[in-house]
Amino acid sequence: MTEKLSINSQKIGEQFEIIFVKGILDAHSAPDLEKFVAETIAQGNIYLLFNLKELDYISSAGLGVFMAFVEDLRNRGGDIKFAELTEKIYSIFELLGFHLIFDIVPTNDQAIELFNQKKLRTNE
Repeated sequence: MTEKLSINSQKIGEQFEIIFVKGILDAHSAPDLEKFVAETIAQGNIYLLFNLKELDYISSAGLGVFMAFVEDLRNRGGDIKFAELTEKIYSIFELLGFHLIFDIVPTNDQAIELFNQKKLRTNE
């Protein structure tokens, strides 16, 4: 991983993974996150929660990582959700319409509850 991006995860249950992304997610660091997500999905995790509380910056390349995986996950019955976005990061998501594509909630617990309720978005 690059010096400016830190990625950690916590497994919750059989198919749930909380992925904590910290630092700067740009064209240089996006491949690190993409590899991490691909490996996570390969391990059978189809419910991915990204906690972005400590994400300082995201570029279009960083946003593209999430778009690269969402269709496949939804086709498998899974999904991507986001929690604890800072106001700055949320405003970028909102500007680009990500709040219409993904569930963005204040806490990890709220996102996990949506997963548990099977409140999943579809590709339609």
